[in-house]
This record gives sequence, structure tokens and C-alpha cells, in this order.
Amino acid sequence: MTTVRAVLFDFSGTLFRLEEDDSWFAGMELVDDEGRRAIDDHVQAELMERLTHPTGGSVTRSAEAQHAWVNRDLEPALHREAYLHALTDVGLPNDAAETLYRRAVDPASWVPYPDTVEVLRSLRAGGLRIGIVSNIAFDIRPAFRAAGADADEFVLSFEVGAVKPDPRIFQVALQRLGVAAEDTVMVGDSEENDGAARQLGCDFILVDPLPVAERPTGLIDALRDRGINC
Repeated sequence: MTTVRAVLFDFSGTLFRLEEDDSWFAGMELVDDEGRRAIDDHVQAELMERLTHPTGGSVTRSAEAQHAWVNRDLEPALHREAYLHALTDVGLPNDAAETLYRRAVDPASWVPYPDTVEVLRSLRAGGLRIGIVSNIAFDIRPAFRAAGADADEFVLSFEVGAVKPDPRIFQVALQRLGVAAEDTVMVGDSEENDGAARQLGCDFILVDPLPVAERPTGLIDALRDRGINC
């Protein structure tokens, strides 16, 4: 790669992270074969995992639920159906699952990493084009506005009809930004999904989707290691 003209960023686990508040689970109980039981730290962690990465084999799916899961990032209604199934499958009652789901799709629930705003502002001030490329079924722009950050383009799967690792979603981003793949870096937390940008000729930087407090300069460090100052 010669001159970097643009940087594409994933959203979840890269720039922002969904971090729960204990109050979200106040008064909730699981209902399963063992009866009713309180939501302890272990169960809370399991529910958050299902809200963010509900892909485990323990999630039983009918054909209809499987269809919703596969297409969840293409249509908001399917996204809701897929995640509610993942939550109720573990024993969470429907009303509690609805409450948690609304939290998850509320942009106000998403916390920026400590260096997110600084990195986006610095790169744009330096003349680089910035694109957000996300597999998601709700509008994340309000999260950026609330944080005081912005990008030149938001390429969201449910708006463009393509989901990473499908190269079409990256092609849309490159076309909108007016840059060539060889002049572009993709930054994300998934080798499979975000790393697929390399198929088009983009460079790729992998970051660790750690809790926000545990990754204070992850973006800055990763970009500087690639020779991109921010």
C-alpha cells in the first residue's frame, strides 16, 4: 500500500462497545425447568454475550428463527426476532427480553472507546476520509453525535443490503468515499468479517474488542503501528 487516503472502521467492538449497567437486570428472573431463579453475575454475562454474539450452539432455532438469525442485519424486524429468540432461549421471560433488546438497540447504551473521538477527529483533520462499515440493523449515527464524533460515510448493512464479509459492503464504502482499495485501511475486531476487505485490496488492522476500560489507546496504537499518525 502506498499512501493511505481513507480508513474504514467497524462499529461494535472497534469504536464503541455495548456495556451493561447492573440496573438493566434489576427485578429480572430466569424461568426454566428449575423454576425461577435470580440473575447472578454468571447469568448476566451469558445474557450480554447473547446480546452481542448470540452464536453459541446452545441456542436452539427453528427454521423460522434460523432465517431471522441469518438475515438479522439486513432487516430491523428480523434483527429483533433473532435477538429475542436468543434471550428467551436461555429462560428470560418475553417482557424482560424486550426490555434488554431495547437497551441493546438504543444508541445511548453504546460507549465509545477512550480514544475513539480523538482518532476520528485527528484522521479527518489530517485529510483522511473516514467510513463506518457495520453489520447492524439500527441507525448508529446518534451514538456518534452524542460522543462528538463523525465520519464521512456510514455504510450500514440494513441500509445497503449487504453484510460483511460480502465484499459488496466494502465496495459501497469505497465508492462513496471516492478512494481506491489499495489506499484504504479497514479497522475491525473480526478477522472473518472485517478482514474480508483484503479481498478488494484494502489493508486490514485487527483490534481486540476488550471492555472499554481495558483498551484506552487500542486504536491509536494499532494505527501508529501501521504508520498512520492520529
